[in-house]
Amino acid sequence: MRLRRASIAALGAFTLLLAVPTSASAAVGEFQYTYTGLDGKPHVRILLDPESRECVTLAEVVDPGASEPAHSPRNRTTSTATVFSEPGCDGDYFSLRPITGRGSDRLKLRSVLFS
Repeated sequence: MRLRRASIAALGAFTLLLAVPTSASAAVGEFQYTYTGLDGKPHVRILLDPESRECVTLAEVVDPGASEPAHSPRNRTTSTATVFSEPGCDGDYFSLRPITGRGSDRLKLRSVLFS
């Protein structure tokens, strides 16, 4: 009888464990950058709660032959943001600390990776 109760309890605990959703790893907060649009004017874009440990290539500046890189990043997320000069998190890079990290208009970027 005890073995049966223990088996039922173990099965119940295992079922409960499977039912609990796992949380996705995300950098909580906003990452902001500025890019020059096709109209020649500056535009500000925000990434809200971006995924951690996944390279984000900025869609507006993905093609080095057709666009200028983005600039003036502001990291208001809870993770370190590493910005890259090329798409696919390639090229020169610079890290921006969580919450207060920022770069000037001289810091050019085409992709970003959050820790």
